[in-house]
Amino acid sequence: MAKIFVVDRDYKATVKIFAVDREYKADLLYFEVDRDYKAKGDTNWFYVDREYQASVKIFWVDREYKADIKVFKVDRDFKAKWNKSHAWINRLG
Repeated sequence: MAKIFVVDRDYKATVKIFAVDREYKADLLYFEVDRDYKAKGDTNWFYVDREYQASVKIFWVDREYKADIKVFKVDRDFKAKWNKSHAWINRLG
């Protein structure tokens, strides 16, 4: 389950994330769920308020080259998937 905690410094993060503006540019298409039990795998994200509740800590970077993963938020859960093979597959959830 991808329970996400957003940190305020890049060195505190497990992974650095960059949000792209087009679906085809992304490594990962993710869907934000409204309940923690709906967070499944790498693709369905639930944001938590406390660091100890998280399965992964992320930091949003402002430049694509600084990112470990490029992501795009989708509007339906069935659209969420990895676009290509990536070193981070099955490591977020």
